[in-house]
Amino acid sequence: MYWRLPKGEWRSARAKNKERFRRLVAKGPPPGLLAFDGDTAVGWVALGPREDYPALERSRFLKSVDDESVWSISCFYIKSGYRGRGVMRALVAAAGDHAAKAGGRIIEAYPVDTEKRISAGSAYTGVASSFRRAGFKTVARRAAHRPIVRKALVRRQSSKSQ
Repeated sequence: MYWRLPKGEWRSARAKNKERFRRLVAKGPPPGLLAFDGDTAVGWVALGPREDYPALERSRFLKSVDDESVWSISCFYIKSGYRGRGVMRALVAAAGDHAAKAGGRIIEAYPVDTEKRISAGSAYTGVASSFRRAGFKTVARRAAHRPIVRKALVRRQSSKSQ
């Protein structure tokens, strides 16, 4: 909920954030995607149209690059024991597919760019190398460690329309 709420509201109402998130899920569309290993949820990616994340616009590093309509990947969670096993890569690919099916033309993310191994808490917006491998290109870099990366999406037709 950090990226979705005004800063003061997010900090002052942390106890309410779980309920806010439940309402967001119930209302739809889905605010993200889950990765599973069998019946166990092992990863999460939050995504949606950039306007769903007003906190990005308040960030001096992550504010809009231009007026393009983009879908944003705002954060990840990968369960301990599954990190370094391709879950983030799979979630990035699924996020692109989901955004394209919803009519998105561009997907954007705000990863950390470092060669050093970092804690999961520091990598919650993703790791730049994962996005580069998925074909994302840097479109802005207002801080050395925080690129804004994008990828053009190809809208896939469903089998019903073929």
